[in-house]
Amino acid sequence: MDMAALDKPQVVVHFQRSVDFTVFDCRWVPRSTRLVCMGNRARGSGLLHLYELTRGELKLVKEVEKATPFKCGTFGAANLADRHLATGDVSGTLSVWNLESPEVPVFSAKKHNEIINCIDGVGGLGIGEGAPELVTGSRDGTVKVWDPRQKNPVANMEPMEGETKRDCWTVAFGNAYNQQERCVCAGYDNGDIKLFDLRTMSLRWETNIKNGICSVEFDRKDINMNKLVATSLEGKFHVFDLRTQHPKKGFASVMEKAHKSTVWLTRHLPQNREIFATTGGAGTIHVWKYEYPPQRSRKDGNGDRMGVAGCVRLLQNVGVATQPISGFDWSPDKQGLCACTSFDQSIRVLIVTRLNTV
Repeated sequence: MDMAALDKPQVVVHFQRSVDFTVFDCRWVPRSTRLVCMGNRARGSGLLHLYELTRGELKLVKEVEKATPFKCGTFGAANLADRHLATGDVSGTLSVWNLESPEVPVFSAKKHNEIINCIDGVGGLGIGEGAPELVTGSRDGTVKVWDPRQKNPVANMEPMEGETKRDCWTVAFGNAYNQQERCVCAGYDNGDIKLFDLRTMSLRWETNIKNGICSVEFDRKDINMNKLVATSLEGKFHVFDLRTQHPKKGFASVMEKAHKSTVWLTRHLPQNREIFATTGGAGTIHVWKYEYPPQRSRKDGNGDRMGVAGCVRLLQNVGVATQPISGFDWSPDKQGLCACTSFDQSIRVLIVTRLNTV
């Protein structure tokens, strides 16, 4: 037996449950052992399933069916007392739900012309300074920022007149370390990554990595921008060091060829920002650790500071499904506990061991 292999983190399928609908996303309900999954039935309706880990099983405790399929969800703008779930659906509607009484949404607004592909939240759950806000990205090419206490978006990032509208596949909040600062990163189907500064309402940085951007995430939302992971088609992901922005070259980055197919998602471990997971189109999960260089910046020939990228180390990879893994979420409360959904119509609860020893 390879003893070195035993020292590495292991990914163990704790529970697996088959369902009769297509599942797009899953989220742990904060401060609980409950998990919410969302998607659509074959007949075209939307479905929310609320599960609870109890007595050695994953028990379905509530089913909510709505007219329109759900695409994505987040608790990121919720307070801990209510833990309301915000969802985006295929009609372009943002809704906020009380899972205890989900008959009617506590907030709903249809301001996108097409499907909402992605959603993120900040300012809730005690994570990030400032007001609770949501951000949505849509096939209509727009990125909208919402305060759930207001009916209309508080910010709207859309293409300039004459520009081609690109499908926005992923959005993420970051840099929310005080009451004034906040950024949104958006990734698009043509490989564009755009970083919007919400304090100045300006485009702070953009780049193109030539493949559609499937997922972006800051390593932490509530600190001065540190790192950003962007995953893409063709099995690649990039890690950008956001601490030093060069006036011409932007942010330093390292690129890794990870999965043999599309890298659908990236999710950082809540208890350690250097560890993150990526999920693949072939049903695989990879767990990585970012390692910083000896110096994170240096001066170029003109005296300008430029970042120096570190490297990523693969801690573990495992195949758990036969189809793409569409949803993945680490438990915010229990290190190593995570859940994933895949297009083989299965929900899996996983345990990743030995994360403290890497």
